[in-house]
Amino acid sequence: MTGRTAFETRYGFARNAVLLSNWRESPFNRWSFQNVGELVPSAPFASASGSEAPPQALGGLLDEKVASANAPETVAAFLQRSDTDALTIMKGGKWVGDWLAPHMEFGARHIIFSISKSFTAILAGILEGEGVFDPEAPVVNYIPEAKSSAYGDASCRHVLDMTVSLDFEEAYLDPESAFARYRRATLWNPGGGSESLKAFLLTLQRLGEPHGRTYRYRSPNSDLLGALLERASGQRIADLLRDKLWLPLGATSEGSIAVDMEGTARTAGGISVTPRDLARVGEMMRQGGMANGRRIVPDAWVRDTVSTGGSFEAWQRGTMAFLFPKGRYRNKWYQTGHDSGAFCGIGIHGQWLYVNPRDEVVIAKMSSQPEPVDDRLDVELVAFFEALSRMV
Repeated sequence: MTGRTAFETRYGFARNAVLLSNWRESPFNRWSFQNVGELVPSAPFASASGSEAPPQALGGLLDEKVASANAPETVAAFLQRSDTDALTIMKGGKWVGDWLAPHMEFGARHIIFSISKSFTAILAGILEGEGVFDPEAPVVNYIPEAKSSAYGDASCRHVLDMTVSLDFEEAYLDPESAFARYRRATLWNPGGGSESLKAFLLTLQRLGEPHGRTYRYRSPNSDLLGALLERASGQRIADLLRDKLWLPLGATSEGSIAVDMEGTARTAGGISVTPRDLARVGEMMRQGGMANGRRIVPDAWVRDTVSTGGSFEAWQRGTMAFLFPKGRYRNKWYQTGHDSGAFCGIGIHGQWLYVNPRDEVVIAKMSSQPEPVDDRLDVELVAFFEALSRMV
């Protein structure tokens, strides 16, 4: 009788148990979220040359107590309870420390899901600054074939701010929904390959309400944004990520983005990067668009995105106001409305990039939560990030 393989010992299941039909489910996501390219076609984007500094332990911080839903618990206990795979913290531009679950190695890439939206919006800001992309232009200026879809009378601003009046629901767990068809078009679910992502997007229709009135979290908007940027620039998203963001940022590890049957990038949720490179993006935003002494994105765009832009009224009409009661949403970033001035990118299954300007703290959290969305835990996580920012 043979013993368990090293893979089984580490993850608790065999590699051949991870399938396209279950890769986002627990416990398989503990491995698949670090290895998306083995399951879904992906395009790489190169990093700058240079090596990463070695990991730094969080030390005594892990023993500090934080408030939780029931009773105070240690930082370490909260990380484990929230299915954390990796946590990296920066303060004042310096590394504070890294925490890794036993099944994740330092320097491994991990999918960031909808923080990919925030990355894509950064590209939009860069191209806007170059005079290549106009966020106020009608969508059909760049994609004329969208005329008969929900986007036919929408602006790029509506797409950026999730205020398209789109008849679509984010039904993550319904195999018969339009969302499941969307997942097949992205090759994220079995049965894909007959309809491309762009073809799917152009079938979407609108609601009766005017665009711009209500914040509606609809991931197809962010895939459409990727298509808009490719049309405006004449470049592939993977190349834009490499040339406009990853190399100037000084990222030390190659990133990747999932693509569909035609090579269309899954800009709504397909990016995989390392925890430290994710934190570097947050630090660049904290610094007003600067990294390594060079400007990456215009300062005015960053200020508009993280503090001044966005509609409070549209946010209040949406379904996420419970998370940030004083918040707003702008350019695919969340403004918390907290006194700390915190802003963040969020992805399903527990991906967070939390930036606290007052305390000069950036927190990157990568996770393999069993459920795509856990509203109660999200509220706890926001409080945890604020508490952690004060501790370091």
